[in-house]
Amino acid sequence: MKPQHLTIPNSADHSFSVRKDMIPNINNRWHYHTEIELICFHKGTGTQFVGDNIKRFAPGDIVLVGSDLPHYWKYDSPYFDDAGSKEPYSTVIHFYDNFIGERFLHLPETKPIKNILEKAKRGILIQEKNALEIAAYIEKIYQSDGITKIITLLECLMAIANLPQIALLSSIGFKYDYSASENERMNNIYNFALNNFKKKIQLEEIASVADLVPNSFCRYFKTRTGKTFSKFLVDIRIGYSCKLILENKMDIKQICFESGFNNFASFHKSFKMITGKTPKLYRQTHMLT
Repeated sequence: MKPQHLTIPNSADHSFSVRKDMIPNINNRWHYHTEIELICFHKGTGTQFVGDNIKRFAPGDIVLVGSDLPHYWKYDSPYFDDAGSKEPYSTVIHFYDNFIGERFLHLPETKPIKNILEKAKRGILIQEKNALEIAAYIEKIYQSDGITKIITLLECLMAIANLPQIALLSSIGFKYDYSASENERMNNIYNFALNNFKKKIQLEEIASVADLVPNSFCRYFKTRTGKTFSKFLVDIRIGYSCKLILENKMDIKQICFESGFNNFASFHKSFKMITGKTPKLYRQTHMLT
């Protein structure tokens, strides 16, 4: 990937930053930063990219993104028209691993925090019951001042470290570099795919977006993402189909074609491979929760 490097503004009188984002897509680009990011989503749905992982995000999700791991949250288009809302879309915390001192993470007592920050280099997703506890810590961090803010962030990281199970997002083999020259190209590819995945995208079409010939585009995309463009599209389409299934307004076959698939057998196979469930079982499982 060729992500954009962002510099996170930090106040001189605070050791880390915490804010509430009141509009969607405030950082609407594939980007990375040195600071570790902890984000809790309160409102809105969309497509989440962390390293080479693609999935849907929804209210209640919490993600811990390690230093220099590229990421990107693309909210669904209906939220762009919600400019007058007073509800935050997310709470975002940025901090350095040494925000409390160079030697802190080398102490025996802080080994669990050091380990979880190491795992965060692949991105950590926290959902459902586990997310409720972590969300409470995040809100307390936002509301606190002084030493209480620091203590609560440490408690929050310890709570994440003590979770019985964590979901790692990016694959262990994901590689990226930071050449800025191709930022615009990768963002053009991402945005075109997100805006057009419901229809058949011809190789020549997407190659043209990247200003490459088709064969060169295939090599380019595979080298930088670790997956083919067709696999990338399938991931986006299955994520969108999960959203439609949870909305429960269409039958499964309608969802298949609405998500960009033109073959139900292919949709069924891809859905089970990615989610571990058939579309019907996925709906039944989530309707019961």
